[in-house]
Amino acid sequence: MAVITASIKRPHYETHLSTNSQVIVADEPAEMGGQERGMGPGELLAGSLAACTVMTLRMYADRKEWPLDSAVAHVEYTTDMVTNRSLFVLKLILNGDLTGEQRTRLVAIADQCPMHRALQNPIDFNTILVEYTGQN
Repeated sequence: MAVITASIKRPHYETHLSTNSQVIVADEPAEMGGQERGMGPGELLAGSLAACTVMTLRMYADRKEWPLDSAVAHVEYTTDMVTNRSLFVLKLILNGDLTGEQRTRLVAIADQCPMHRALQNPIDFNTILVEYTGQN
């Protein structure tokens, strides 16, 4: 998987996320001191789940040659500050001439996308301070 680089300078809180070939802007809403130039971190996280879900559904339906015209995933991400637990509510819209059995199977497949699995499994972090060398 590609390394994602996040870079922030003086403007609050505009952040540039980049890979070798792509750049996305993240920001905070105005009420948080941001400039609303991009999605916030929680929205990006929910967006990763939504994108991975519909991509997984597209791959599966194509492999099975099922008539999935389109798939839409609405993801709501909240955190309970008391229990310190995250909740993702995923609402799927499956468009196409699919049987009930195919729809049921696609819902099960949605819960198996790589981002879903990564978010539901235990996660480890390893943060390393790297000395600044004059290059990002």
